[in-house]
Amino acid sequence: MLKIPVLRTAPKNRMVADYLRPYAQWRINRADPRDDGRNARAAIALIDAAAYALLLEEDERVIVRMAIAGCFASGRFDPGPEGERLVRFWHYDEVDGSAADLLEAVAACAERGLQACRSAVPATGAGRGPLLRRPRAAALA
Repeated sequence: MLKIPVLRTAPKNRMVADYLRPYAQWRINRADPRDDGRNARAAIALIDAAAYALLLEEDERVIVRMAIAGCFASGRFDPGPEGERLVRFWHYDEVDGSAADLLEAVAACAERGLQACRSAVPATGAGRGPLLRRPRAAALA
């Protein structure tokens, strides 16, 4: 009997954490005495958010919102351009917001992106369009 391998994707919470870690590393690499600790503060907040994401269950409301918005459609986490921008600058200038707040804000960004795509695409069901590759952590520097 021929066994067909089943492709398994990583849990969604791990995909979110894996997405956040390179941005934290990017902020660590950018730390400079003249930035008044902004890069270090942003890195710590992103590390905290990645750790928080790992504690979430698949059926947590924020994870479900991200899934419905299509953030996991490509087998990896992609919050869209607005969500990426939010992650890149989280806690850089302002220190308000917890790890949970970041994930809720990212979910809201993804939902707005999905709504914009739905209103811009004719009723043919073309979806979100092509997913572009994100730069690797080394390319963020």
